[in-house]
Amino acid sequence: MFEYVIRRLLLMIPTFFGTTLLVFMILQSVPSGPFEQAVMQIKMAKMYSGEAQTMASSGSDDKNGMELSKEVLEKLRMQFGLDKSVWTRYFIWLGFAKKEIKYKETELGVPFRETIRNLGQGEYVPVSLQRWVIAYKDDNGKIVIEASPIGTDFKWKTDEYQILPEYRDIAEEDWKQANWGIKKEINDENIALVMTKRQGVFTGYLGESSKHNEDVGTLIWNRLHISAFLGITGFILSYLVCIPLGIMKALRHGSKFDLISSAAVFIGFSIPAYAFGLVMLLIFSTTSVFDAPILPSRGWRPEDWEQLTLIGKFIGQLKHAFLPTLCYVLGGFAGLTILMKNSLMENLSQDYVRTAFAKGLSEKTVIIYHAVRNSLIPLATGIGGIIGMFLASSYLIEKVFGIDGIGLLTFKAIGTRDYGIIMGFLVIATLIRLIGNLISDLCYAIIDPRIRFK
Repeated sequence: MFEYVIRRLLLMIPTFFGTTLLVFMILQSVPSGPFEQAVMQIKMAKMYSGEAQTMASSGSDDKNGMELSKEVLEKLRMQFGLDKSVWTRYFIWLGFAKKEIKYKETELGVPFRETIRNLGQGEYVPVSLQRWVIAYKDDNGKIVIEASPIGTDFKWKTDEYQILPEYRDIAEEDWKQANWGIKKEINDENIALVMTKRQGVFTGYLGESSKHNEDVGTLIWNRLHISAFLGITGFILSYLVCIPLGIMKALRHGSKFDLISSAAVFIGFSIPAYAFGLVMLLIFSTTSVFDAPILPSRGWRPEDWEQLTLIGKFIGQLKHAFLPTLCYVLGGFAGLTILMKNSLMENLSQDYVRTAFAKGLSEKTVIIYHAVRNSLIPLATGIGGIIGMFLASSYLIEKVFGIDGIGLLTFKAIGTRDYGIIMGFLVIATLIRLIGNLISDLCYAIIDPRIRFK
């Protein structure tokens, strides 16, 4: 078993690389990406500022002054990393190659002030952590880059330069290495410096959102617990409902209970989860049926969450999560119930069941310990897919109930071409799906004693 788990974990590595590489390549070829959007924004800004009309009136052939110069386009391409090959960009995204985080053109021998970190507002002036950086040629003609100690150039509360106590140790270190590299020498007097850093998936950094201007990991993490709660709760409740219901339907096949429950199951299966959610909102969150709304219509938590007591938070969370969770259960239990029923009926007709009865075993023992156990195998093998489905298909439910979860975030990112969020979600979804498949195999081995992984 241990060796099998290790092999499956090792198999996740090429699967992860293959999936992410394929999606990454597709996204790079899709039009209207962040680069094209930035170009269009600049063009629109020029148009509204009147610059385009001025250039057009002067007789310029620049398509009404809308076209950008090669210098501007080159800087934009550098900003979005398009000056590198797609393979380099992929390795940068993984964290295997260094990413340019700062770019500076300066004169040789002329120092410039670099802001290491903005610390916010001081008592009188903004507080920043800064240092001086200078690039020059030594006696051998080699370009040398040096930097002053961190914290030697900022004002805090007084007109004198001071070092904040929490950064004193850092500031007192010898900072001869400026962490700047030479990108290219423009000419004998000017130089282009670039600061690089290894940032990527394998460093724990999922990138930055082009629309939110925030760390993708933070954006996803702040919403992942919502979708995870709905998905896991819906997953557990679906299995808790479908297994006993499928058993009862199989044992009472052809009865009124079977016919009525089958009708309810097929109706539930045919109704989309979001449509069912809209009906539930109409019933429980408006005054159409009851005199006053019973359950909230939008949001994940009450607006006065911070002021509520522990019991109040529990009740408020329960009210907000009830209808979305119900929609999740509706989307999963119907198919699982039919699968459980059909699997149990097939096993009840097998020879090993008749043999068990012939040996004198009780009906309860035969059904529970023999037939039901084997009937759970099809349900166990689909656990991995169901886990991934619950996470990926949360958008419509989150949209209906106004829940700011990862599904809604990712859907909006697809519409706006926010590649950082799309790739970040892909990483999370891929890992969950791969781990879910491993859990399926382990459950399969636990249920079926004939299975031995080697």
